[in-house]
Amino acid sequence: MLGMKQIALDIGLASTPSFDNFFAGPNVAALAHLELSSSSTRASVPTYLWGYSGSGKTHLLRAACEALREQGARVGWLDASVQSPPEFSESWAAVVLDECHLYNAVQQQVAFNWFINSIYPAEGQPRWVLAAGDLPPADLMLREDLRTRLGWGNVFELHALSEPERRAVLKREADVRGLFLSDDVVDFMLRRFSRDLGSLMRLLDKLDAHALQTQRAITIPLIKDMLETQ
Repeated sequence: MLGMKQIALDIGLASTPSFDNFFAGPNVAALAHLELSSSSTRASVPTYLWGYSGSGKTHLLRAACEALREQGARVGWLDASVQSPPEFSESWAAVVLDECHLYNAVQQQVAFNWFINSIYPAEGQPRWVLAAGDLPPADLMLREDLRTRLGWGNVFELHALSEPERRAVLKREADVRGLFLSDDVVDFMLRRFSRDLGSLMRLLDKLDAHALQTQRAITIPLIKDMLETQ
């Protein structure tokens, strides 16, 4: 039987993150800035995003990478899971540093080197540095030279969506998939599962697949049935 504890499902990514499928809500300024900066590979003023888990930081970083790659640009990526980061490449148009608050000593050294090589390149134009973490730059528990540089440029705090905004996103994404979510189903999803938007989108993607497989509408019994078959 399902209790009231919220459930976080590890069910994979629903779709490739993009600016188009990011629901900005209170984060319109950050989205507009990234869209503008990503429209040219010459953007060189560093940008740092911060906010609690689920506020959309990684989505926006990956969306920026996709926008740059669509222009034929190469991007260097570092997050806390990358244990053997590559050397900085002069072919990169930008470097992206995710989960900065979790970097170990080696990753901090690599991030600092990438930052310096991007801002003061040996050849060509300065590169864009786009970074994100759970804390504002001043509060990051990082080496001082990296911490201060992450706060050099544009800094945006990302705010989690309100419950009405989460509901609107769920309804919109369901419509895109040709699905109907009743108010009772949305209530159930928001009560029983992790409420951050990324988790909700992954849940919706899983429900879509399960509904198609079983040829049933998305109802609360269907959700419970899906959980029992995981």
